[in-house]
Amino acid sequence: MTNEPTSTSNFSLKALIDQIKDQSYPPVDLWNPDFCGDIDMQIKRDGSWHYMGSPIARERMVKLFASVLRCDEDGKHYLVTPVEKIGITVDVAPFLAITLEALGEGDARSLVFETNIGDKVIAGPDNPLTISVSEETGEPVPLIRVRGRLDALLTRPVFYQLVDLAEERGGILYVKSSGAEFRLGSVEGEP
Repeated sequence: MTNEPTSTSNFSLKALIDQIKDQSYPPVDLWNPDFCGDIDMQIKRDGSWHYMGSPIARERMVKLFASVLRCDEDGKHYLVTPVEKIGITVDVAPFLAITLEALGEGDARSLVFETNIGDKVIAGPDNPLTISVSEETGEPVPLIRVRGRLDALLTRPVFYQLVDLAEERGGILYVKSSGAEFRLGSVEGEP
């Protein structure tokens, strides 16, 4: 008799959790360098990175910058090294959640998101889902916490997939993941 898992989804979730633990980044939250000013770098709503108005096309360069990105308590985003801290502009969120996979069912379900830079994150108490409404457009702004105070904006297809997984109670949509429950919003036409 072998010790193989009895459930494919449990095996997949364990393997995924191990993979996520192996994602490592420089300890930017521990560094406290002097602020050196802002630079003309912007992360647009569509997840593209721009420097002085031009897109940064090299994926490796974007991943390098993303690895030293930090959002401080003031809500501003910075590129941080042990010796300098440089402010950049982020339109909505620094990352995009481009895929969603639901592993398990019911209270045992885990929602796994992958970002445009390859990070994987499981929604739960440490990585909450939040939904706000844009003052400009009136549309929902669904976010998943990736690390630190850095979020990923759910792409429209991922958000629709999330809504399909939700359950409705009292005119409100909820979704569960890793023991946490998240409110997505009101069902259309409900107060």
